[in-house]
This record gives sequence, C-alpha cells and structure tokens, in this order.
Amino acid sequence: MLVFLAALLSTVLMSECHQSVNKPVDCSDLYKSGQTVSKTYAIYPAGNAPIWVYCEMISNRKIPYKGGWTVIQRRMDGSVNFYRPWDQYKRGFGNVEGEYWLGLENMYQLTRNRKYMLRVDLEDFEGRKGFALYSSFSVDCECAGYQLHVSGFTDGGAGDSLSGHNDQKFSTFDKDQDTYEKNCAKQYLGAFWYLACHNTNPNGVYLWGEDDTHHAIGVVWATWKNYAVSMKSISMKIKRVS
Repeated sequence: MLVFLAALLSTVLMSECHQSVNKPVDCSDLYKSGQTVSKTYAIYPAGNAPIWVYCEMISNRKIPYKGGWTVIQRRMDGSVNFYRPWDQYKRGFGNVEGEYWLGLENMYQLTRNRKYMLRVDLEDFEGRKGFALYSSFSVDCECAGYQLHVSGFTDGGAGDSLSGHNDQKFSTFDKDQDTYEKNCAKQYLGAFWYLACHNTNPNGVYLWGEDDTHHAIGVVWATWKNYAVSMKSISMKIKRVS
C-alpha cells in the first residue's frame, strides 16, 4: 500500500512539474506549440499566475520574422484613457482585445532572463503605415525605475523615435523620473520613458490626425511625421530572440 501511494504521489508531482514546465511564458512559446491564430491568450512570465495578452501570430512579409509577437502596448481608437498614475502603469490596464498597456512589472518579468526584440507598428489617419524594429528590448525592475534598454534599430519606414529614450526611467504624472526640470508626463499628458522630454509619446492623448493647438501631446512618432501629427494606431510588441 505504501509503495502504491508513493508511486501515485510521484506521478502527481511529475504531472504538476510537466504542466508547469509547459506553461507558455509568452506568445513565442504559443506559436512554437502550434497556435497560429492571432487572439487573446494566457501566458505565465512569472510562474503560476496567468496574465492575458494579445498574441500576433500572422507573419508580415515586410518583416523577416515569423509570428509569435506579444503585444505590450496598443492604441487604436481612443477608447481607453492612458493618462494614469504609476500604480496602474505598473500593473497594466485596458482591454486586451483593444487598447491596453501590459504593465511594467509584466514587461520586467518577461525580459529579465530572456532576450527580446521589439517591433513598433504605426498607421496614420490616411491609411499609411510604417514600422520600426529593434533587435534588443528589456525593462529593469521597479527598484531601477523600470529603466528601458532598447537598441539595434532597423528602419521600416517610420524612422527611429525610440533610441533616444534608451536608458531612461519610466515617468507618470505622479512619479517624475525624467531628466527634465519639469514633469514631462504632466506637460505632455502621457506616461513613458521620458528624457527631456520625448521623440515619441505613444501613451499621449488620442487625437484625430494633425493638431498643433497643444504641442506634442498626441500619440506622436516624430521621425515619421512630426510632433503635431497624432497616429491612428500604434502597437508595441516583443518577440523572443533565439
């Protein structure tokens, strides 16, 4: 009887271990497992606690990488307010089927022990599209201000508006960590890895196209358009580097 119970316990533990090992860390794992439909999935970047993300599984011929992209930020219709405090940017917010921010802590857990590339897709209100690709992307822990590390730019027509933010800490209106004498998040009504202050403001005010009434507060990517032109859509997504 004891032998039987010991064997049963061993089987259960092995099963639990097997299930834990096979839990997807990100959309790259799901893609490799045969999931090829772009939709919402549960991933496990920090162990047993699931987080829901949108996985982009369809390959783009203009970008020489297959599917398996984990969307970490997306704006598309202005339905979600992105002018939010630190604690919400830390844990994430929004609608995974639409506009959302994955959360700084989740980004840290994803990138702390694994190498990722970053892709930023942009579309203006005239239907023109561009992208920027970065071969390396990671976010440090909260104790380091969720500092950004991004490098290895490849131009997809949008130019490079992000490399200038490399090594910056994340700032919100209630936690100012930029290098500006004022608060960039307050001045430009967003939250980001500001320096003094920005070349891109993806979490800024969702505006309809060109509006220079209030300088640079929109969802701008300055190297593609300018500080007065707000994007119709922008999405930031990461993929594991083999």
